[in-house]
Amino acid sequence: MNVGSGDIKIFAGTSGKTFAKRMCDFLGAELGNSEVITFSDGNIFVRIRETVRDKDVFLVQPIAMNPNNELVEILFWIDAFKRASANSVTVIVPYFGYAKGDKKDEPRVSIRARVCADMIECAGADRTVMMDLHADQIQGFFKTPMDHLEAMPIICEYIKTVCDLDNLVVVSPDAGFAKNAREFADYLGVGVAIGDKTRYDHSESAKVLDVIGNVEGKDCFIVDDFTISGGTLVEIANAVKANGARRIFAGLSHILCREKGVKAIENSPIEFLVSTDTVENPYIKDCEKIKIVSVAPLFAEAAKCIHDRVSISGIFDRVPAQLVEQMTLEMEEK
Repeated sequence: MNVGSGDIKIFAGTSGKTFAKRMCDFLGAELGNSEVITFSDGNIFVRIRETVRDKDVFLVQPIAMNPNNELVEILFWIDAFKRASANSVTVIVPYFGYAKGDKKDEPRVSIRARVCADMIECAGADRTVMMDLHADQIQGFFKTPMDHLEAMPIICEYIKTVCDLDNLVVVSPDAGFAKNAREFADYLGVGVAIGDKTRYDHSESAKVLDVIGNVEGKDCFIVDDFTISGGTLVEIANAVKANGARRIFAGLSHILCREKGVKAIENSPIEFLVSTDTVENPYIKDCEKIKIVSVAPLFAEAAKCIHDRVSISGIFDRVPAQLVEQMTLEMEEK
């Protein structure tokens, strides 16, 4: 696809380069020329190496594996683009790590997602685009336009090609994700089961106590928005296995596991886990169980809609037909 205009400019932060390049490949555009320098004292320096005057600029940077530096870098990039007279700055954050801090659920704590939203807007962002926030209400933390994309359709399209839907049941790890799991199930035309999960502290794993729904003899597709430790996924996989599940798969919007989490998934009853490329995660490269599908074309389509001043709503909860084939292919390097 060619964007048909020289006014759209896609730039990448340190951890967004691969994703931004995939967006550019889809659009037939050139990745913006820029550089980041981290000095010996830890200070970050960003520089745009081409003119962006009167351009619609799109900055790609997840807040993921190195969240504090990635967030600060976003702020510096926004300021640099504004000072260089860009027409608009849209910040594309495929994974917004601080989305987990969406509420004041105990005394004397920060609502971290709100603080991050305020910083991004105060730096001068005109718009943000993200995928599968941990809580929908985070969209309301932004006063400027905020577009929220979903990975569910593309993950389901992948599952359609590798699973027997006649014997499949979607499994939510807990009641909190049950509504989302129902969307997966409705898309695939299958049933739902729910894990009864409890969390006792701020550790990154939880205890699954029971499974609500019939999974005996079924192929179970466990879905969640993200995993850090792999703990909840493994817990629910063991629970459905104990309840007679035949085969077990998993699907995530974002995967942030490091060595311990990857090993937990490798040693679990999960046959494979499909996730997206919203996070540039070096720890999953050698794990044969983890399959990655690209949502970069979906973000590219969103950027084109924003640039052309046309409605973006058509790609919120479905995959445009022209993207399905490209997006369901496993990454060449995987």
